[in-house]
Amino acid sequence: MRFDSACALRRTLVPLVLATAAAGLHAQTAPGGWQFGAVLDVQAASRELALGTHDKGLGLGHSDLTASGPLGRHLQGRVTAAAHSDDRRLEFDLEEAFAETRTLPAGLQLRAGRFASQIGYLNEQHPHADDFVQRPLSHRAFFGRHWVDDGLRLNWVAPTDLYLRLGAELFRGRGLVDEPGPRAGAAVLSARLGGDLGASQSWQAGLSFLNNRRQAAAEAHEGEHEGEDGEHELDDHAAHAHGASFSGRRMWLGDIAWKWAPGGNNARQQVRVAYERAVVRGLAGPAAGGRHVGDYLSAVWRFAPAWEVGARTSVLKARMAHDDHADDGKLRENAVMLAYRPTHAQVLRLQLTDQRDRGGFEGAARAVQLQYILNWGAHAAHTF
Repeated sequence: MRFDSACALRRTLVPLVLATAAAGLHAQTAPGGWQFGAVLDVQAASRELALGTHDKGLGLGHSDLTASGPLGRHLQGRVTAAAHSDDRRLEFDLEEAFAETRTLPAGLQLRAGRFASQIGYLNEQHPHADDFVQRPLSHRAFFGRHWVDDGLRLNWVAPTDLYLRLGAELFRGRGLVDEPGPRAGAAVLSARLGGDLGASQSWQAGLSFLNNRRQAAAEAHEGEHEGEDGEHELDDHAAHAHGASFSGRRMWLGDIAWKWAPGGNNARQQVRVAYERAVVRGLAGPAAGGRHVGDYLSAVWRFAPAWEVGARTSVLKARMAHDDHADDGKLRENAVMLAYRPTHAQVLRLQLTDQRDRGGFEGAARAVQLQYILNWGAHAAHTF
């Protein structure tokens, strides 16, 4: 379905709003303990960004319908259907469909089905729970829009005062490429540690390792190909590829997050700081022997109950493969945002984003982005 005009967009949004509103009306716990919820995410942008996940103009962000509840005594499940606009088309995905244990002994939990990998700090969160309109460069470059995949997860939480979680995941790899094969192609090992610093501060730190047997559908940036005149051209749609734009056989990802709120109560004031660094090695083809590196640092300050301001800087350094050689590419992106939260269920966010091409990213741009998020009913608890 294409959004060729504002009328077409309204025809698309109205049924979704009605459906999500209906889910909200019935969001109380249903017989059997199941709960239902929905999220509507509408976005507008003055320009399309390099490695961006949203088009210029008005479109649908990460919107979803979710059902979750018990599956007997020993299991619980969740199903999430998501919709978003991409290349002026409306796309629907089965984002989550999994069952997980809730009665295993010794701090163990097993999950099977389709779900987001817990690699790093951000990926496991739903995009509409983020503090900024789009994810940082490293996530857009290495995971695509959001790495959701089919697989298995086993977690162990230590019985200690200091939070310690160790996890292992095995996936098909469909979230890292556009057309994976049937065999398992990606494995993730992760560790997360966290605790409190007095009554007002808390922190978490994580380290993840990804072993990726797949290769990205297009190693060249933004679907670069050779045109009729022999010059390299860019395939604009590839900027919205669902898989990674840059990949390798191995990735190390470290992250740390710190939060402050007076007395631990974040209703009136809070500061949130997060940093991630990803290093990708084992590149293929002409880029072999090189590496991709992505960093971001973000800080958000809730200075009043309904108001937040934030800033984020992110840098991507990549080896960009061509037919018989590879070049060094670098892209820097800075963003500032102001968010108004009139209720717990609503967010209105204004963001200014500035990209600087340091080599190989001719699509770098400046953009003004506006986002409105509305939640109905129950929704999965957000991580730290």
